[in-house]
Amino acid sequence: MNVSYRWLQSLVPGLSEPPLELAHRLSLLGAPADEVVDLGAGVEGVVIARVLEVWQHPNADRLRVTRVDAGEEPVQVVCGAPNVEAGRYYPFAPVGATLPGGLEIRRAKLRGEVSEGMLCSARELGLGRDHAGLMTLAGEWEPGAPFLESLGLDDVRLVLDITPNRPEMLSHLGVAREVAPGGAAGVRLPEFPGASEAPLELREAGGEGEVGGVRVRVEDVGGCSRYTAAVVRGVKVGPSPEWLATRLRSVGVRPINNVVDATNYVLQELGQPIHAFDLHRLRGGEVVVRRARAGETLRTLDGVDRTLAESALVIADAEGPVALAGVLGGENSEVHDGTTDLLLEVAHFDPKAVRGTRTPFGLSTDASYRFERGVDPEGQPRALERVVRLILAVAGGEADRAALDLNPAPFSRRVVELRPERVARVLGVELAAGEISSLLEEIGFEVDASGTPLRVSVPGYRPDVTEEVDLIEEVARRRGYDSFPEELLPFRASAVPESPEVEAERRARDFFRRLGFLEARTTGFAPGSEGRVPLLNPLSAEEGSLRDALVPGLLRRVEHNWAHGVRDVRLFEVGTAFFPAGEDAVPREEIRVAAAFTGASRPSHWSGDAAAWDVWDLKGVLEELAESLGGDLEVAAPAILGGTVVSAEAFRLAVDGTEVGGGGRVAPGAADAPAWAGDVWVLEARLQAGREAEGAVTYRPLPEQPASERDLALLVPRGTAAVEVGAVIRDSAGPLLEAVAPFDLYEGKGIPEGTRSVAFRLRFRAADRTLTDAETDAAVASVLGALQERLGVRRR
Repeated sequence: MNVSYRWLQSLVPGLSEPPLELAHRLSLLGAPADEVVDLGAGVEGVVIARVLEVWQHPNADRLRVTRVDAGEEPVQVVCGAPNVEAGRYYPFAPVGATLPGGLEIRRAKLRGEVSEGMLCSARELGLGRDHAGLMTLAGEWEPGAPFLESLGLDDVRLVLDITPNRPEMLSHLGVAREVAPGGAAGVRLPEFPGASEAPLELREAGGEGEVGGVRVRVEDVGGCSRYTAAVVRGVKVGPSPEWLATRLRSVGVRPINNVVDATNYVLQELGQPIHAFDLHRLRGGEVVVRRARAGETLRTLDGVDRTLAESALVIADAEGPVALAGVLGGENSEVHDGTTDLLLEVAHFDPKAVRGTRTPFGLSTDASYRFERGVDPEGQPRALERVVRLILAVAGGEADRAALDLNPAPFSRRVVELRPERVARVLGVELAAGEISSLLEEIGFEVDASGTPLRVSVPGYRPDVTEEVDLIEEVARRRGYDSFPEELLPFRASAVPESPEVEAERRARDFFRRLGFLEARTTGFAPGSEGRVPLLNPLSAEEGSLRDALVPGLLRRVEHNWAHGVRDVRLFEVGTAFFPAGEDAVPREEIRVAAAFTGASRPSHWSGDAAAWDVWDLKGVLEELAESLGGDLEVAAPAILGGTVVSAEAFRLAVDGTEVGGGGRVAPGAADAPAWAGDVWVLEARLQAGREAEGAVTYRPLPEQPASERDLALLVPRGTAAVEVGAVIRDSAGPLLEAVAPFDLYEGKGIPEGTRSVAFRLRFRAADRTLTDAETDAAVASVLGALQERLGVRRR
């Protein structure tokens, strides 16, 4: 948002802070200034000049020679601008002046003709982007007068960074309300030069009414909750007076003509977009706010023919659309030099409707920018009266006294209760109810302090304030964040338990951080091949969908590390995957955890090189993750990773028989790996938010009795997995078995064909005595019998 310091001063007579101090204060109020621009910098030597004569350059078709009166003896100036005319006034940089960008004006010869100075365009003066012609000054001026002072351009522009939740700050009035001494009470709308009384009588109606012989109807109440209109007759369209053009240039807006400039002025002043129609070009004496119909087209003011979707919100006359509602007008109702009568529209359009209308065309205008963030639903009558008065002052004419206010969906202010004790608890400082009320009333809130809690009426221009905590934030912001003590205050933990989703994410992050992984943050956007939910308004053609898995994004980060010569990578991410949920339904979301790792499994050390990550490392990570999720690990390719992993080196993680994740080695070609890169291992799992948090770790005393161990070398058929053998051992060994684990594998000479030798170590222990050999032998015999019977496994 570009804000003129002089404009602010006209709204706030008591404003005397220097621009830099004001910018600092605005930053503390939540609207930081990205830039403070001195508009007069670099043009101090420029004066106003009157062109006395113009003739064609004898040696150049595109150049003209002029005689210029700049307050002293007339001088000759060569000019290439097509709009230079005798008798008109222009900014003039004499010899010796320096323009923005460091251009020094010198006496020169251009194609044989002497040029002693330069007639300037707005762009050359740093006052706009218009470079098509000279900056023409309307009215009568004194040749040689300083350009800056004469036009009131000794001004400073504050470029404010306004967040989307503060739409009222997209206007000079909104900024003035924040910085005025005493708040809103210290703000005054200035009188327009030459303005006269223009009393309007707003006739309120529901969804249909008449103004100036035009029937106005709101068909789409959801898209347009309020539509006000007035008629002004007998205007003379032409250049704006210089005070108005200067105001617009000070905020970077190019003057067009007095009618359009008046609407832009009120837009910048009040934040309310306004549109002016040529009354006689509205066909059939009708204006309708409706959705577009199939096959309708409109040539907009930018000269582009647009085919309208049926979802587009339009303003139409009896024959078809004349404007994209809240976005851009049409050529067929445009105000032009011959326009004499106007229909002025000041409306409140729904943000979603405006966004849906402009998005298919890639349009973004000052009007749509404000409507999408929320325009004050109570501000239309004031803006209508303001723009009518300004047009009468700068373009003449007469306004029809009867104006129209269609209000089919009347706005009702939200009332939020605010407890002073809650303010003290959140901010850590006790504030009296009177101070709280004063801080809120300064920015337009109405506070009923007759009881407790306080009842706060929220103005329409603050759609972001919906709950008590929003009001507390406003109290803190207006009081000043720097006014609160810096020391750490006492804190009492909340009795409210943590959200299950948050708890699940915390456990996952703790788990991977403990393993030495770094957390990655990738975006939720993905190519169409990696997502099943297409975006209506993608940021780029390459990322037109919402992702349905986290691993592809992590693999791209691994490739990024490889591209920078990093071999050893271990990354994890906790994020959201998206899935279709039926036509017109909100996509289904899943919170997932994923990891990708490659290279050495531990940091380098003097004791020796670290081994690379392998399938056993992956299995260990997955087993621990499965335990935290309350699931089981199976040797199988997980559907959650599709064809990303090699099925022979993959594991499936299941909870109650349902797959929730898995992992494996990345298949060749799935990642763009350099020749020196090692294998990449990935895993992904759906977090179980509903599972109870892990129980507290309890102390278990060390055993007091010795253990008895037995090693069993078993001949296992090749089709039988070691994990199956271990399960049978645990099931058949009895209560004395404390632990069992494989420790050796032999395949070679002396082993029957179709088998392999797997050695298991069994540890037995009794808590109250030393075991006898007979007890241990009996348990081993039971194990061997069960293995032979169930799996065909026998002792070697």
